[in-house]
Amino acid sequence: MDGGVIIQKVAIMSLSGGMDSTGLLLHLLADGYTVQAISFDYGQKHKIEIEKAQKNISYLSKKGYFVEHNIIDLSTIGKLLESSLTDNSKEVPEGHYEEEQMKSTVVPNRNSIFSSITYACALSKAIRLDSDVKIALGVHSGDHAIYPDCRPEFYFAIANAFSIGNWESEKVSFYLPYLEYDKSYILEDSLDSAKKLSLDFDYIFSNTITSYNPDSQGRSSGKSGADVERILAFHSIGRKDPIEYVKDWEEVLNDALKIEKKYIEGQQ
Repeated sequence: MDGGVIIQKVAIMSLSGGMDSTGLLLHLLADGYTVQAISFDYGQKHKIEIEKAQKNISYLSKKGYFVEHNIIDLSTIGKLLESSLTDNSKEVPEGHYEEEQMKSTVVPNRNSIFSSITYACALSKAIRLDSDVKIALGVHSGDHAIYPDCRPEFYFAIANAFSIGNWESEKVSFYLPYLEYDKSYILEDSLDSAKKLSLDFDYIFSNTITSYNPDSQGRSSGKSGADVERILAFHSIGRKDPIEYVKDWEEVLNDALKIEKKYIEGQQ
């Protein structure tokens, strides 16, 4: 409150339907933000993530938390991008998240494209409301090794460029609360947020997907690098992942631990 006037906290976020952005959504709501979420259909093979996002938006609404949700269709661009996430002729690699072959899951300039659109929407909202608006993204330290557009220096640079290139840019700023943390931290933070909001943590995270190569039934493979990272994060906080895998939890956990051990031994 400033001089008796309540200051509205507004955030526009990129909501993929994965665990990181879903955790961020809970974080924002628990912190009192009014949230607008944007999902992108960029021709990704794991498009089921958008359906997951929609389910959680619906669940939140039933619980009294309204989140404006927009889906932006960029599907035609996917055919022009070189990535195993958008090219049906390329297999999504399996193994540890930081292994060299995981670079095939990079989608060229993806976060720059998403950030540019999100920034335009945030600045427009800021001008309409005559209020500051945050751009919230769920990027975290585990992404830094493989994805150059998830590194701190990228966001420092792009925020500066957007600031230079727009009038009234002082109204918009990036909010990256997980930038220096890992997936385990995100889950712990999400547990706290769900508790504050009186929400079912397991139900929410059962409506997320991290797998780059789910099967035809939408079950996570447990084998892509993103899968392994997620499985190990849940294990690290002593919880079973509530999503459905092609194998039972004990099997996918055992496989993930073996992959991690092999990777660590290969680094020594």
